[in-house]
Amino acid sequence: MSDRVETTPRLAQWRIDSLSPFSYRKSDPFKIGLWNWYLAVGKNKQLFVKLYPEGSSLTREKPPIASLTIKIVSLSAPNRSILIHPGISDKLLKSSDDCVWSVDTLFTGRFIIDVEFLDLKIVPPSGGEPASIWTSYQVAKHTEAVALNSLGRMLTEGIHTDITINVADSSIGAHRAILATRSPVFHSMFYHDLREKELSTINISDMSFDACRAFLNYIYGNFQAEEFMIHRIALLKAADKYDIPDLKEACHESLVEDIDTRNVLERFQVAHLHQLPKLKSSCIRYLVNFGKIYEILKDFNDFMQSADRELIAELFQEVLAAWKGL
Repeated sequence: MSDRVETTPRLAQWRIDSLSPFSYRKSDPFKIGLWNWYLAVGKNKQLFVKLYPEGSSLTREKPPIASLTIKIVSLSAPNRSILIHPGISDKLLKSSDDCVWSVDTLFTGRFIIDVEFLDLKIVPPSGGEPASIWTSYQVAKHTEAVALNSLGRMLTEGIHTDITINVADSSIGAHRAILATRSPVFHSMFYHDLREKELSTINISDMSFDACRAFLNYIYGNFQAEEFMIHRIALLKAADKYDIPDLKEACHESLVEDIDTRNVLERFQVAHLHQLPKLKSSCIRYLVNFGKIYEILKDFNDFMQSADRELIAELFQEVLAAWKGL
């Protein structure tokens, strides 16, 4: 017996050759829209059909809001008798219990479960009214991709740049309007009669060329994962300095994810300097609760000689609290 579901972009059909009493079957996953879906059918006193999206991070973050029709087509009865569901309109589907159709007719022999998706919507990331993935969502997604690609080319190809950023070992051309839009600090530089406005230059002497390029790539939407990972600390400092909270939060979350004995002390200091509570508590937990402080005693002694006194006192309070709990 095949559990394969045949699909077109909006139609799914599951052909069932037989279904014995008191039985339950689940289809193979099939793709419609953004999601993988399942159909399930069972027979007891009634026949029931279920449709639901695969449990995944995508379904949790972007649950489908579906409009659809379901039909059961008997292949054994004369003239292909058809039973049609009244229809589902703009229903949020997250679990296997959200779309269940129970019918009193007990089909015998071969039949087809036919699902036609009239529309699938999601709530946009920015909120607001649900948007169709087949109309406004796809148009918006395409428009965003084109716009970001254009901004990226403006930076990489130096198209009509109107300000020069001098870094420690080179310079990069950029655009005042884009910098000002993303950073209130840059906006203030260009709005008031400051040196940067008069000379059309910005001096960022505390960043390397590569780190500054990664910083600008983020601002222009030309995100590069590899360079982000390499320059996270520098990007965090720049995000703080130029008041770009989304970049700061992205760096914060990323730095929490790969703490180890080689970087924990540096990140502990970074968390203190840039007021990153989640990173600080994660470092303390790694050092104290998991006992890693004993694996890096030499580095820890060097840290004690140079670190901020307030930071050392905070760490020792955690160590003492852990000892008392033993």
